[in-house]
Amino acid sequence: GVYGRRLNVWNLSCRTLTQCFDLGEDSLPLSVKFLHNPDAAEGYVSCALSGVIYRFYKCEANNWAVEEVIRIPPKEVAGWIMTKMPAFIVDLVISPDDKYLYLSNWLHGDIRQYELSRNCKPRLVGQVFVGGSILRGGPVTVCRDEELKCQPEPLVVKCKRVYGGPSRLQLSLDGKRLYVTNSFYSTWDKQFYPNLIKEGSVMLQIDVDTEKGGLCVNKNFLVDFGNEPNGPCLAKDIHFPSGDSTS
Repeated sequence: GVYGRRLNVWNLSCRTLTQCFDLGEDSLPLSVKFLHNPDAAEGYVSCALSGVIYRFYKCEANNWAVEEVIRIPPKEVAGWIMTKMPAFIVDLVISPDDKYLYLSNWLHGDIRQYELSRNCKPRLVGQVFVGGSILRGGPVTVCRDEELKCQPEPLVVKCKRVYGGPSRLQLSLDGKRLYVTNSFYSTWDKQFYPNLIKEGSVMLQIDVDTEKGGLCVNKNFLVDFGNEPNGPCLAKDIHFPSGDSTS
């Protein structure tokens, strides 16, 4: 009962609530994105704490429906505040051609790329770790993981160790450059990633394979906000002045 759990549908012309979908206790629906195709009355909503992505779509009866399409399982851990570490989905973006969906998993530390050619079953085609709380050599030990065989390695870009986890995303119009910052909310940053407060956040570039799918950190790109005046600073939102995936 601490966090939100509902996806609401509003009639803006009448200013009335027409439908309400209960997505589960403390699911925390956080990011809602529609497809770019103006004829496609559908989109996706990410639930931060449950690690679930729902697809919502308009039915023939002019009402809306919701279905679960992605679920990221929690990891059983030791050395953390709980014995299970949930996926914490901060952001999602959809490529301008509606072919791929990208999400940032702030606690586990990975960015994921899903192919949307079959709307009912998005297919995982790319994954890269850019930080997180389960890195090898850190205070957290993963005892059971349904997805990974070993804990990921820490990330170093241009001689700088990257702390924090992937937060806000932005994608170029050609779909080939995905940018990410690693600060979510300063109070939570301080709790889960104290080194991020000391070092400041960064912006990274992820190179995208738009043909077959796939993600790779560009090791030649780093925007370091640690040395900003009156810093270290915690950067969050990213937008292109000439247009991006949220345009």
